[in-house]
Amino acid sequence: MPTSAIIGGGVIGSAWASRFLLNGWDVRFHDPAPNSEVVLNNVLDKARRWVPEVYDRLPPEGALTLCDSIADAVTGAEWIQESTPERLDIKQVVLAEIQESCVVEAIVASSTSGFMPSELQAGSARPEQLLVAHPYNPVYLLPIVEVVPSAVVLEETVQRAEALLTDIGMKPITLRAEIPAHVGDRLLEAVWREALWLIKDGVATTEQIDDLMTHGFGLRWAQKGLFETYRTAGGEAGMKHFLEQFGPCLQWPWTKLTDVPDLDDALIDRIVEQSDAQAAGRSVSELEEERDANLVAMLKALRQEDTAAGAFLNRLGRPLTNLAKHQE
Repeated sequence: MPTSAIIGGGVIGSAWASRFLLNGWDVRFHDPAPNSEVVLNNVLDKARRWVPEVYDRLPPEGALTLCDSIADAVTGAEWIQESTPERLDIKQVVLAEIQESCVVEAIVASSTSGFMPSELQAGSARPEQLLVAHPYNPVYLLPIVEVVPSAVVLEETVQRAEALLTDIGMKPITLRAEIPAHVGDRLLEAVWREALWLIKDGVATTEQIDDLMTHGFGLRWAQKGLFETYRTAGGEAGMKHFLEQFGPCLQWPWTKLTDVPDLDDALIDRIVEQSDAQAAGRSVSELEEERDANLVAMLKALRQEDTAAGAFLNRLGRPLTNLAKHQE
């Protein structure tokens, strides 16, 4: 079986480990945090419950090895995923330690939400070996992953990364250029900033904003995304008509997207109070359970209609091939 190394656990690293394991890869896992094994087992239990609901069949689960050091974990690994805290200094130190022990043929990827690969590569012994593979939570269910190479990463390496990520059931989106926060998080950040203003100004509550998404445009985005949604809004004349009709609105003072509200104690307290009321006593575990059940139902529905993420999952087939096929 092919082998991956997961360096850094938490929710993201543990979910990466789960995705690799359930797609037939052996996983060597290292995280020095005292509760890392508990977090890993909790995430893995969720993945084992929900992932088989999405796919017709899965390969035999890979073997999990808990390692005491980075050097031990990366030994023999073809793919190494770093998911340490979002601090550049920590990531650079960890990535350097990874490269001291891994084989030169291995792909070393970072889960960073915001740093560019060129920043991670600063001082690297082999910068061409490092790239960003940024997933979305829960990693074991959501197939999308942003692949971000810098200018020094060879196209051959990028193509191999895309192939291996596809092997574990993911849809790689390779960005044309590196940029802070990549693409997905920049879009999320824009919505988040405006939502904070709406709460700060007393326009809407957290629950009302979430309802607008879950009962409205969020349902459209899940199947059509942003641009196809607006294309259909333009009627038979399509995107050109939409842009001509609504383009001038961009010059109107509708949003505060260029400003960031001050997250002072008053605003934090307001958001927390409203969020607590919205949760209605449900624990985070209960909310995650509800989230995963809904995601599975949505992915099944999209598979049935053969559209969006469902179309991608249908094209994958099962069981997925492994690394050996790409090395033949």
